[in-house]
Amino acid sequence: MIASPARSSYHTVVVGAGIIGLYTAYHLAHAGAGPILVLDRGFLSGGASGRNGGGVRQQWETPATIRLARESVAAYRRFGREFGYNIWFRQSGYVFVAEDEGQLARLRRVNAVVRGEGLVSRVIDAAEVLRLVPGIRPDAIIGGTYLRTDGILYPFPALWGLYEAVRALGVEVLLGAEVTGIHAPGGRVAAVETSLGRIATEHCVNAAGGWSGELSRRAGLDVPNVATRHEILATEPLKPFLDPMVVRVSDGLYFSQTMRGEVVGGIAPSTTLATRLGMGSSLDFLARMSRGLVGLFPQFRSLRVLRAWSGYYDDTPDGFPVIGTDARLPGFVHANGFGGHGFMLAPASAQRVARAVLGEPSDLDPHLFGPQRFSEPGRALPTERLQLG
Repeated sequence: MIASPARSSYHTVVVGAGIIGLYTAYHLAHAGAGPILVLDRGFLSGGASGRNGGGVRQQWETPATIRLARESVAAYRRFGREFGYNIWFRQSGYVFVAEDEGQLARLRRVNAVVRGEGLVSRVIDAAEVLRLVPGIRPDAIIGGTYLRTDGILYPFPALWGLYEAVRALGVEVLLGAEVTGIHAPGGRVAAVETSLGRIATEHCVNAAGGWSGELSRRAGLDVPNVATRHEILATEPLKPFLDPMVVRVSDGLYFSQTMRGEVVGGIAPSTTLATRLGMGSSLDFLARMSRGLVGLFPQFRSLRVLRAWSGYYDDTPDGFPVIGTDARLPGFVHANGFGGHGFMLAPASAQRVARAVLGEPSDLDPHLFGPQRFSEPGRALPTERLQLG
């Protein structure tokens, strides 16, 4: 049986108990804002936060995203000390690989931006790729980029650590409770309508991940967020041979090896897969992923898949997340649109979300991150297209 809220009203209701929602609640609680309620219609780790490959990288196309990623990496480095949970964060690097000169030219441009932000990334030739990724087919790549301080973490203890931390700070978390609408009689948030009844609040944070567009539309807001279905698999364990995460630019193939030896990864979905409902696994994905892996590692031909699953990216047209208060509905704060990279950007992004709730100024460019940007006439601003791995 689902518990009822302890109160009839809250300072803030956060919708979504994933990494973004829990980190936002944590920052709000630390700032002394309260009481705070976190609602999720599923179970802890039931959304994308419990369905990802654990990659955390700082190689992006735009400085603004790189800065959020860099702050987030620093936060994950201290996560164990701060929360008392080991998230097994290992900074073993990310290797982006190119198959032709056009792809390598793109990676060179990305590398220049990343280095411009003070990170020691580098363009590498095929021989260096082979050294970092032993066993990769030599004729399958011509080079790539590498940043050693990128890494991989284990998502579940990060969620558990945050869940315990926010509850210790007095935040109430209710799972299995769906938000069905926003009550805004005076043109601003006054309450959320839920499967548990109406709950009064002046601030609603939309951190619902793949369901965030649905929630915004329930609030009467026209948003461009699209839920895109992605799949991922894990193989039987192999003797450890791979340290970095590997990402192929051409098709978004990505994979890493866990400390147990499993190869875990995915690939950009076909149009058919991306729009498919539900969170099961498909033969289409298994076939495409198998062809991709075996094409790079012929020795994987007899490797067995142990399990496969799926989850939703929360995509925006320009590839940037949506962060901040929506001027069309004061009190409604966006913390969504992260694609498949909410975990990568969560600590730093959630801090900005909390500031928006508290009415504090933001250092984020509203033309890149603000919810109003999609209605700006003649908008011609950067896009973040490195939505891989």
